[in-house]
Amino acid sequence: MRTIAKAGEAKLAERRSRFLAFAFPVRSQEEVEEHLAALRRRFHDARHIVYAYRLKEKGEERVRADDAGEPAGSAGRAILQLLEGEGLWNVLVVVVRYFGGVKLGVGGLARAYREAARMALQAVGMVEETPEVQVRIRVPADRLGEALALAGRMGAKVLKQGYDGMPSLTLSLPEEKLEELKRRAQALGVQAGCWST
Repeated sequence: MRTIAKAGEAKLAERRSRFLAFAFPVRSQEEVEEHLAALRRRFHDARHIVYAYRLKEKGEERVRADDAGEPAGSAGRAILQLLEGEGLWNVLVVVVRYFGGVKLGVGGLARAYREAARMALQAVGMVEETPEVQVRIRVPADRLGEALALAGRMGAKVLKQGYDGMPSLTLSLPEEKLEELKRRAQALGVQAGCWST
């Protein structure tokens, strides 16, 4: 999955309008809302605060674009098309526009918003990320050592160990390895009902 590893920003001037672009890595809808609220407070005097994001959260895909008062499809959609074209997920791009008195037209607006967004993404660079999933398993006490060894061989990180009538492990591992871990763990006595994600 392509994403960005850090936040960044860029500026663009187009026929006296100023476009301030911000790119954020996001993991949840709450993070998206927090960034948007912070920028709305910071740029409360701006005429348009346009955004688009693509988010994968708990196996669900969320995609949204908002033109924020610009002509329909001229702003947020242009940013969203850029994110889609780059194959980016878990990214929010916000572009703040201060109107300079010269109308750009729908095509001019789309180009300016897309270019400002592209510049912000270029400033941070894009990275490949392997989606991870967290899983909690319950293991018979006499097989705990084997379960820990299996987790290590599968590249899983042990986030937490506990006990609730039976030893339990909370693991984080690449999503693509989850089914293989389930198959191998069954041989250790981990029952299907003992899994939770």
